[in-house]
Amino acid sequence: MTDSEEELYSIMFSSLKHPVRRKILRMLSAETKSFSKMLEELGISSSHLTYHLENLGELVSKADNGSYQLSKFGEASVDTMHLVEEAPVVRSRQGFSLRWKSVLAVVLIVTVVLAGFSVLQYNFLNQLSSEYESLKDENDSLSSRYQQLLALSADTDKAIEFIRDVIQIDLSEYQVALVSNDVEFRSDLGGVVEEILRYSLVNSEDRIDVVLRFRDQQLSRYQTYVFEGSTSYSEPQPIDLVDSATNLLSRYMSYSNASYLEQMGELLSMVDEVKNIEITEGNMKLKISASDDDTEFFWLYTESDVDFSPKSLSFIFENRAFKQLTDGWFLFETGSTEVNISSEEAITIAREAAGNFTWDFEGEAIANFTILEVPVDVDFHPHPRDDFLNLIPYWYVTLYLDMVYPGEVSRLAVGLWGDTGEIADIRTVTL
Repeated sequence: MTDSEEELYSIMFSSLKHPVRRKILRMLSAETKSFSKMLEELGISSSHLTYHLENLGELVSKADNGSYQLSKFGEASVDTMHLVEEAPVVRSRQGFSLRWKSVLAVVLIVTVVLAGFSVLQYNFLNQLSSEYESLKDENDSLSSRYQQLLALSADTDKAIEFIRDVIQIDLSEYQVALVSNDVEFRSDLGGVVEEILRYSLVNSEDRIDVVLRFRDQQLSRYQTYVFEGSTSYSEPQPIDLVDSATNLLSRYMSYSNASYLEQMGELLSMVDEVKNIEITEGNMKLKISASDDDTEFFWLYTESDVDFSPKSLSFIFENRAFKQLTDGWFLFETGSTEVNISSEEAITIAREAAGNFTWDFEGEAIANFTILEVPVDVDFHPHPRDDFLNLIPYWYVTLYLDMVYPGEVSRLAVGLWGDTGEIADIRTVTL
């Protein structure tokens, strides 16, 4: 299957799962319509309509008079909707479950899409049939993931809302394009659905990328990359960084309605100026780290004198401009708060374990290396163990080698549990 075909499939599935785009496809299946006519019937803003039309891609085209019409693949998309929506309920002798119906719906949609690619149709359907049979024993997992994917349809709208209303970037000043939309089931996080969207914002002077990461449909990270020019905002941004962080937190609270943000606002209200400071109230700690170039506002969960840094919210400003937001508070829970291993003990345990470590390079086991006494880095960073989202005390020790060894290995990183001292992981670190 070619890259262009893969892209077309992606556009089609994205369009079919979005209610506004489905409505546009239905409208154009009846007759061609002008931009203003669609605005009137849809009742949305012109910027939103432009955004949705751009994301429909090759499913729509413009007629000579400027009106919009369906392409052949747009017609196939409408046929797909009709096929799924009008399919009669069939009772089999064994009684298909809702999960099986979801699997069959996927097969029907793929079948209609492949009608536009007659050369590939026969081989692909045979392959699909074979894969479908092999997935029978795993239908529960497949159906569950399919339903989760369908639920992601709102994330593009949530992303635009965040960029516009929370970060306050003036989108009317830019040509906005969705560059990529990647979805992954994070097995290391217990099957959390992670979606990463990358947008390009371009005008005659500025070239900016913004990246948003959603986990289980909740925003967990936002990053801005300014390649040229500077960011245009819809509202004047405060010069004082405490004011900037306060206003940003307030807008984020309105966006997410997360209860923990209110307590974070109370802690921030105790800060008068940007300086290195640490404030703790109950199970929440606010740490501000300030330098000439970067300033970070870092709220984290703390319990029994143990800081659970992954369960946190972070604002990072670079040269006084907002750069990054990371939110893991909603995702993680705390497990054990028992810390029986000190940092000095963690270093000793790490050295002993690393002494017996080997790694492969081009088929050769590298075992003869020397670990330096200094420097050594040790960080306390709680980490999931048995339950993917429950945080357990964890030491992360970085040991430096006396030279660069095969594979450009200059350090060894050793992870061990803070409650038991058991080694969790050893790996090489390259230059």
